[in-house]
Amino acid sequence: MFYRQTVIPAISNHQDLKKFLTLDIEYGILMNFQLAQLEGLVKQMKEAGKKVLIHAELIKGLSADEFGAIFLIQTLRVDGIISSKPKAIETCRKRGVLGILRFFLKDSISLAQSLEIATKCEPDFLEVLPATTHSVLHTISKSVRCPILLGGLIQSKTEIAACLKAGAIAVTTSNPDLWL
Repeated sequence: MFYRQTVIPAISNHQDLKKFLTLDIEYGILMNFQLAQLEGLVKQMKEAGKKVLIHAELIKGLSADEFGAIFLIQTLRVDGIISSKPKAIETCRKRGVLGILRFFLKDSISLAQSLEIATKCEPDFLEVLPATTHSVLHTISKSVRCPILLGGLIQSKTEIAACLKAGAIAVTTSNPDLWL
């Protein structure tokens, strides 16, 4: 379980943020917002006692490299960053915030390449997409030393249960109907 959460909301609009703030769950992911909006959004979440994860590559106007990560950590004081960039994950580790390496599985080559990257950069967590690839979770968990999240294309609570049964500690989803 991801800090007592099996579902981590991925929030991409103000309406979904309002819903998230009313829920009795701690962690949420901000994505698809503009860089200029982040300071206010992070402040809102922190004031509500929430932990803020930022999907660095899905923030408009943010460089998704180590310098963008430094900005998020030092200026906005986020609790963690999700990125497919190893340098951003390494920056998180050096600065003491959660670094979640995200990768997409298309085929066995992308799996091998992603596992090599994950082994080298040693993230706190992996987020593997799409969640429908949960059948290869046992292969992934043999190669990495960190807990695994699954996300992407989750359509039902049944699919969430299948991901957790396969060994994911939590799922990420932007569907507010699945947040509880």
